[in-house]
Amino acid sequence: MTSRRTLIKWLAALLVLLVIGLGFFFYWRYQEQFPTTDDAYVQAHVVSIAPQVSGKVLQVFAEENRTQAAGSPLFLIDPQPFQYALDQAKANLDATRQDVAAAQAAVHAAGATVAERQAQLREAQQHADRVLPMVQQKLLSPSEGDTARDNLAAAKAQLTAARSELELARRKLGEPGADNAALRAATARVEQAQLDLDHTRVLTPVNGTVASLTVRPGSVVVRDTPLFALVENGVWWVDANYKETELLRIRPGMKATITVDIYPGVKFSGVVESISPASGEAFSLFPPENATGNWVKVTQRFPVRVRILAPDPAHPLRVGASAEVTIDTRAAQYPIPADPGDAHR
Repeated sequence: MTSRRTLIKWLAALLVLLVIGLGFFFYWRYQEQFPTTDDAYVQAHVVSIAPQVSGKVLQVFAEENRTQAAGSPLFLIDPQPFQYALDQAKANLDATRQDVAAAQAAVHAAGATVAERQAQLREAQQHADRVLPMVQQKLLSPSEGDTARDNLAAAKAQLTAARSELELARRKLGEPGADNAALRAATARVEQAQLDLDHTRVLTPVNGTVASLTVRPGSVVVRDTPLFALVENGVWWVDANYKETELLRIRPGMKATITVDIYPGVKFSGVVESISPASGEAFSLFPPENATGNWVKVTQRFPVRVRILAPDPAHPLRVGASAEVTIDTRAAQYPIPADPGDAHR
């Protein structure tokens, strides 16, 4: 009886060990097929808002932590100085058009003078052709021949001068019509002034949420100086930092499940977009120096970018929120959906 009880105990112990062993095996197998990390953080495109002209802010339409639709106004810079600049540029364009028209008229006038001098030269040449043979035959006096030669030389000189005036007038005019350099420069100044005026009304570049808003009416803003941020709400992803020993089976296109600490129990679907070519420490300000005598091997982590598919509006995501990512490495790779935010960039 005692030996039977002992046998039962040994069998029970073996059964428990078998169950524990199977548990460890399935846990190991699950970890291999579904690598998981909680070293993950939610990310999104963050657009830095900076004015393209300098000036005083008259109105601010944006509100902190409020969603803005693409094309909606953010703030307004005083447009009056830029309106003056536009008016001046337009007046300069009108004056340039008048100058070009005057130069064109001068070219026409110089061309007419050349034609007149050519006619005078032909007449002087014909007169010389008649007079000089008669002088040689002593039918006319030598003085008349000298006069004919002088008139011919004068006509040639006047034609040369007229052609020089025509060339000078053409150089002053430049290219005719819309290709004229002065006219193109004046037109460009008008377009630039109009563009600056349009930039006094700063619009939302993409759908997103305003963050770190500090600009107020009366603030003086400087061109190309960032003022606040806009978190784009169309594309969200998670930077999941996996151990290098877990990367063997992970490939772009694999499905993933994401949970965010903000919403316990809520699961988001995702897809692996890419795997970083370097560890996180490789891009740090002071990368570790391992060529020392007290070097200790530390398992490195590599960022894996996992796109969140169809974010739930009922559970709005936040940049920097902690998350946990599990990747299904059993299935084949899936096509990676296009980034809708690329249409705005």
